[in-house]
Amino acid sequence: MERPLIVGIAGSSDPNPTPKSIEKARRFGEKLSEHGEEVFLISGGDGGLMRVASEAFVKGGGKTIGILPIEDEGRVPGDPRYNPYNTIPILSGMTFQSRSIMLVRSSHSFVVLGGGAGTLIEAFLAYIYRIPLIILTGTGYITDRLEDFAQDGHLDHRKVNKAIFTDDPEEAAEKAYQLAKQRVRTA
Repeated sequence: MERPLIVGIAGSSDPNPTPKSIEKARRFGEKLSEHGEEVFLISGGDGGLMRVASEAFVKGGGKTIGILPIEDEGRVPGDPRYNPYNTIPILSGMTFQSRSIMLVRSSHSFVVLGGGAGTLIEAFLAYIYRIPLIILTGTGYITDRLEDFAQDGHLDHRKVNKAIFTDDPEEAAEKAYQLAKQRVRTA
């Protein structure tokens, strides 16, 4: 049996994400679902952009893994942070920040869909752990500004991992698929 590819995403869990980010997350999920036979989409299992991308991915035939923080384990339908598109929900028993390590380290490639502090933390974790990192820009979130200070794609002076920046969600999905495939082949 061939090893499945795991593409991770970080995105705002805001109940009302920016309109630009919603559209981009949806398009990302739709495009990535073209590889749904080979790819699992993994997220923090929450609402907001994670839900938007997961919904598009699942409706396209893909399967998702949601790493739920302890704060979200009791969420029910109707709660804006509830994500019904977690094909496989994992009850981590960990706080938001702790589960981020599990999420990122389980990914073969990692995509930032737009967000605030939690999303920034996950972007830097992917950078530090040398997980192929794609950052979607033009979302209206602070993560758009990562490109402003990156030096040739590197998020710090150590240059341990080169992030790819794009404002095209379809390109982000295709890059995530290709980089995950490459990472699994060399592992």
